[in-house]
Amino acid sequence: MTSKERGILIVLSGPSGVGKGTVCKALRGYAPELVYSVSATTRTPRPGEIEGVNYFFKTREQFKRLVDTDQMLEYAEYVGNRYGTPRQFVEETLNEGKDIILEIEVQGALMVKQRFPEGVFIFLLPPSLDELESRIVGRGTETEESIQSRMSVAMDEFRLMDYYDYAIVNDQVEKACSRIQSIIVAEHCRKDKVMNKIKQWMVEVK
Repeated sequence: MTSKERGILIVLSGPSGVGKGTVCKALRGYAPELVYSVSATTRTPRPGEIEGVNYFFKTREQFKRLVDTDQMLEYAEYVGNRYGTPRQFVEETLNEGKDIILEIEVQGALMVKQRFPEGVFIFLLPPSLDELESRIVGRGTETEESIQSRMSVAMDEFRLMDYYDYAIVNDQVEKACSRIQSIIVAEHCRKDKVMNKIKQWMVEVK
């Protein structure tokens, strides 16, 4: 019996306020077959966020316990809060032959790259720095100090784009979704993935 092709891990990240959440939310309508990983965080829920849907909200003690028992695929400290991706769900999804997308911060993405170099890493960019700051301010949840801190972190993160496979400017959400879908299709057509399938056929013939 032909073994199931392993799914593709897609990592979408970029500066805070670039629109990662908005793009992923819209992508659900364009690519319902994609599985979306839910991250854990120690930050306080924002209005409208739901436990287990937007994030798994943890205390710092609970988060530390998950890290200490190696239950996190990645984790990072970001502007005073911790974020991470539960490992087991991601592994099981890939082994089922399903593609899974992680929407995470840049620090976390670089940790995933160390453990999953075969993953597909996409850096989401704002149309401009002014637009990025405007989006952060528009949340209405950040202090002036927090806004400036996030902008400073963003400048450092831009310098890490060389570690990514693709870069997409989030000027229009629909276009960003279309570009991500095109990347996924192209990755499934990569020679190495097709060769793996042919090797399976050879084993079956023998």
